[in-house]
Order: sequence, then structure tokens, then C-alpha cells
Amino acid sequence: MSGPDEPVHEVPTDIQLCIADEATFWPWVNWADFANWDGKDRTLVVVPVAGMADAGLDAPLDAEETLLMTLLREASLRRGPELKLLVLPPIRFVVGPQPGCAFAVDPDVACTLLEEVITGIGAAGFTKILTCNASPWMEELCKAVGRDLRIAQRLQMFNLNLSALGLDFNPARGDRAQLKAALRGIYQQDGAGAEVITKASGHLGSLLSEMVARSPLERGGALPMQTWP
Repeated sequence: MSGPDEPVHEVPTDIQLCIADEATFWPWVNWADFANWDGKDRTLVVVPVAGMADAGLDAPLDAEETLLMTLLREASLRRGPELKLLVLPPIRFVVGPQPGCAFAVDPDVACTLLEEVITGIGAAGFTKILTCNASPWMEELCKAVGRDLRIAQRLQMFNLNLSALGLDFNPARGDRAQLKAALRGIYQQDGAGAEVITKASGHLGSLLSEMVARSPLERGGALPMQTWP
């Protein structure tokens, strides 16, 4: 036990919850800023999704998160003034059907977790929401949750998988040369890998800008009534 004269440990002010651009990191926005936020309907809120797995890449279990959050940070740092962005910490508990997956949860648990997080974002007044997913096992579930919340919560949902940027963690699908190069760029400071990161983050940034530029949903997101003959 510490004695009465020993200094009390102080929580550092430079805590890093994950890789992020602090200027657009949701946890660092205070309640007053949220209450007075200008243009919530023109702000894209990003919900990163990443699992933990041994994907046969000789990389740490959290390689999905490391790559995804690196790309989001780089895209955020290079964003133009027209791109209003907020990025949440990643959702780390996802489905994982393969033996190499770690800390996996059942599909209904992963679905409920996503729904709860996104519903909370909507309750804060934001309507443009992107699930940005790195896990190959969450692709269909993210799309399904997005469709359900578009209807139930009237949110303008977007979904983007890392595999669409040519960086696919599925060991049985596609050429993973680009993925391996990107990971070398992060873990080994490899020059060629850094170029892959720059290109992918640029592509991601352009997609984010397109999403922000989309017009808000008509009728406040309410679906039109359908009549049948």
C-alpha cells in the first residue's frame, strides 16, 4: 500500500483511446459543443468496426483496427473545410466464425451493440452515419443493421467495408498483397507500404466527402406510403 506521503498518480492528459485525429474524435467533444453543434445534418459520424483475429499476416491481433483507424486519421487530417466529420472509437466486439478470431460474440450480440451505438448517435441529433468496417465477417451484418435503422430510426445510413478499398482481411478472398504492404507501412515504416496508406486514405477521404455532400433524406427520413392495386 502507498504511504500518506507518496504522490497520488495522476491520469495523464494525453490519453490515447485509439489511433485518431483529435480534432474529429467524438470522445473529446464536450456536451456544450454538442448542444451548440452547427449543422448536425451535414456532419458525418463514423462508427468504425474492427475485429481481432490471426489472419495469417504475421501481424498483431488488432491489425484490423490499426489499419482502419490509421486510414480514418489520415483522411481526417487531410480533409477540407467542407467535410464535417466525427469519428467514434472502434467497436471491437464482432462476430468471428474462424478459429483464428479472438473475443468474438454471437451475431445477435454484435447486431444489438451496433444498433445501440448508432441509436445513441441519432438521439444526439446526428442523422448521417457511416459504419466503416474492417472485419470480413461483419460485412453483411453492418449492411443489415444499416437498412433496419434507416427504416426504424429514419437515419441516413452509409456503409463502407475496408475490402472495397482493396484491403481485404478475408484469408480466402482476393489478392492480399496490398494489405500486406499497408501493414508493413504501419509496423515497419516501409516506404512502399506508406504509399499504399496514402492512396487508400485519399480514396477514403473522397468517399467521405461524397457522403457528406449527399442531400438530407426527404420528409425527415420517413418512407413514403405504398398503395397496392
